[in-house]
Amino acid sequence: MAKIIDDETMENVCILAKLSLNEEEKRKAKLDMQKMLDYVEKLDELDTEGIAPLSHIFEEKNIFREDVVTNGDNKEAMLANAPKAKEGQYQVPKTIG
Repeated sequence: MAKIIDDETMENVCILAKLSLNEEEKRKAKLDMQKMLDYVEKLDELDTEGIAPLSHIFEEKNIFREDVVTNGDNKEAMLANAPKAKEGQYQVPKTIG
């Protein structure tokens, strides 16, 4: 059996998690935490010799595509939509005094 969750440990968890639990809630939380620890201990019984660690359960990797320019340099057409343009750049109102 895994380490037993005692009242002192439960109180410390409540302080760290900033929980305000009544006695019944503490009892239920203590039982749930004990079940989790027991389950983790059960997992330790598994023989994982020769099993490679996984970072993800799916074997798919990121699929990247080449970064290809499709619209080219169409500077004049873009500037034609600007309310004001000056020296080949958008001209906008000054925003900082």
